[in-house]
Amino acid sequence: MSLWKRVSSHSDCEQRMAAFYEEKGLLDLRLCLAPWIEDRIMSEQITPNSPEQLERVALKFNEDLQQKLLSTRTATDQALKFRVVELCALIQRTSAVELYTNLRTGLQKELQLVTEKSVASTAGQSMPLSSYNMNNTPMVTGYMDAGDLLAVSNSCNPSVVQGVHNVQHSGGIASPALGMATPKVELYEVQHQIMQSLNEFGNCANALKLLVQNYSYMLSSTASPNADVAYRNLIDEKAAIVIAMRRSFMYYESLYEMVMHEMNEWCHQQRQAGNGAPFNEGSLEDIQRCFEILETFIAHMMAAVKETMRVRLTNEEPELTQLLDQVQNARKHLVCSAFIVDKQPPQVMKTNTRFAASVRWLLGSQLGLHNNPPTVECIIMSENQAQRFSARNHQIDSSVAGQTSGEIQNCSSTMEYQQNNHVFSASFRNMQLKKIKRAEKKGTESVMDEKFSLLFYTTTTVSDFQMRVWTLSLPVVVIVHGNQEPQSWATITWDNAFAERVRDPFIITDRVTWAQLSVALNIKFASCTGRSLTMDNLDFLYEKLQREERSEYITWNQFCKEPLPDRSFTFWEWFFAIMKLTKDHMLGMWKAGCIMGFINKAKAQDDLLRSVCGIGTFLLRFSDSELGGVSIAYVNENGHVTMLVPWTARDFQVLSLADRIRDLDVLCWLHPSDRNSSPVKRDAAFGEFYSKRQDPVTGYVKSQLHVHVCSNGDNGSTSGTPHHVSQQDAMQLGNISPESAFSYHSPSPTRHEESDSDASQTADALEKIVQFASPNDPLISEINDALMMSPYRHGDFGIADFDSMTNFEDYN
Repeated sequence: MSLWKRVSSHSDCEQRMAAFYEEKGLLDLRLCLAPWIEDRIMSEQITPNSPEQLERVALKFNEDLQQKLLSTRTATDQALKFRVVELCALIQRTSAVELYTNLRTGLQKELQLVTEKSVASTAGQSMPLSSYNMNNTPMVTGYMDAGDLLAVSNSCNPSVVQGVHNVQHSGGIASPALGMATPKVELYEVQHQIMQSLNEFGNCANALKLLVQNYSYMLSSTASPNADVAYRNLIDEKAAIVIAMRRSFMYYESLYEMVMHEMNEWCHQQRQAGNGAPFNEGSLEDIQRCFEILETFIAHMMAAVKETMRVRLTNEEPELTQLLDQVQNARKHLVCSAFIVDKQPPQVMKTNTRFAASVRWLLGSQLGLHNNPPTVECIIMSENQAQRFSARNHQIDSSVAGQTSGEIQNCSSTMEYQQNNHVFSASFRNMQLKKIKRAEKKGTESVMDEKFSLLFYTTTTVSDFQMRVWTLSLPVVVIVHGNQEPQSWATITWDNAFAERVRDPFIITDRVTWAQLSVALNIKFASCTGRSLTMDNLDFLYEKLQREERSEYITWNQFCKEPLPDRSFTFWEWFFAIMKLTKDHMLGMWKAGCIMGFINKAKAQDDLLRSVCGIGTFLLRFSDSELGGVSIAYVNENGHVTMLVPWTARDFQVLSLADRIRDLDVLCWLHPSDRNSSPVKRDAAFGEFYSKRQDPVTGYVKSQLHVHVCSNGDNGSTSGTPHHVSQQDAMQLGNISPESAFSYHSPSPTRHEESDSDASQTADALEKIVQFASPNDPLISEINDALMMSPYRHGDFGIADFDSMTNFEDYN
């Protein structure tokens, strides 16, 4: 079946290719001469690699095309004759290079589409038990006779490989009841397609075997009257084999692109995992199987080309020489592409701090490298060095060690092979960056914007060829102090989230849409805190980033360089501090939905005033004015909203947030973070997070910290600060109960809601009582002690202290 017929069997593929050819005006030509164009281009003896060569090939193709059209004009179909005349006119209007290039590109697209459709159609069909069964097949190196080639090809046939399992049995589909992860079925399908193409290549091996036999017979036989005919037949047979090998090579390239697409997707997911996204590392096993089957395919092809070159029927065969070069380069690229970083180093790296990493060679056991494992070296490179290095593609020389931008200890490791899972890798478990060389800064750049990368490289021998392979880690930022960490994570988070799958190191856009950034922020926050952001949270963050402007895009400067309005910190510094506070001190409460978090003051006040429970309803919100702060807003007994001064991590190191909430009896109902839910009683929401307050059995009385609120009016913000009273001060409280002796309270709105002026008046009244009372009255000493504690006299004195004086009402 011709390639176009295979494309036409899928309506969507046909529509796509028809649109491609129609754009160039070549659809009629492709339809009219479909088989001829395929055979002519796919059997091209020389693949053009330079403009001059391309022009020569295109001109020759143009001549052959015109001859083909002229021969078609002899047909009796008048409609066809008229169509041919139009096509001839088209050829005259189009340059030869443009015509040839467009048709060749179209054929490559068709091959890609047909391969993808073929892969998709094999879903659920039988697969080989394991491609590792092929590791016992003979290695294809150097010359190889046709019989051996055919044997190796047949050994890879799924019907011959020992044991054929269904995708489900080989791990493709897992039973939900077993709770097992479901790998990407597409990779198994790609494996099947590679095996199918490899088996089809076995037909070429049969033809090659027959050609070698006939060639040997011709050389050994004496002169015969049919010698010329036999010679021409051999030439035709060889030309047919070369065409078949070129077609197989085009299929190989298409399959290689599909596997590399999956490899790049895996690396992209690995990069996203640096921001906390879920990552299925296990799919690398399936990608390794694809690499191994591809290596078998290209090795067989290389042996077949060499075997064909041994059949010398003409003095010069540049087409075979060029094909061999292409196959060898393709194999080299395959081997180099299989060398990857499977365990990335920390992307924010502090000097003189130990770290680990790991590299893996997906073709190590396939190539037999585990028999003489190489040593992998590691150096650190600046971004500019990595760009220059990558521009050389896979070329690496012995001077690479001198291109380092720092000093790393324990930077070499020998690769090891694990027989049980066929992993060939090198682990760096104890590396340490001792020194770093930084580039000269430009403009407003800082050390936290500068990216580096670890380069892992090694040298080994594959099929008598010495190969140097290398791979780069994800970008890293090097810091020397912990206060550089927030901005460094801004650089890494932005790069991980918005880098292209394939790029030059480490080119990144300086603006993204809010839709893209919101996903990145949500992934980052959820990975650190265990709960995703709500739509209301994201809307609040969008408003904070946009400020007074309205744009679809968010720039890098808005994200982490420009301070927020009326603030001394950037959006990222504010976001990062909240994330750290939540992770370190409020993780359980955030995951339980007890913290609303991202809401501004105005909306918090409006929501609380609309609450059905009214007085005592409260919520927790992240502070806008202070880095890493959380504030409580509640409805006081006057029906107004009170905002407490934010607490930070330093406060929670003294007393946890849950215990602070427990101390404030004015907090009764937690306003729900979910607008569809109802308010929850305070103790029901936070009870599981309260700490247990028990005196240790040591002979000592344990002192405790309690929170009280100093009122500054009905509507203003208030401060909540823990106060600790020493044992000596507590003993002076006389008749105050032991329980309250070590939790000394200021006037609290939870009990009397008295203002400072009320407390002052009470103190004055007590002084008058002392003046007129009998000196021998036992209560006088208690009043004097209380007055000594008054803020209006000597100390901190309030209504709560008078509640313990049982006879106070007698003096009213």
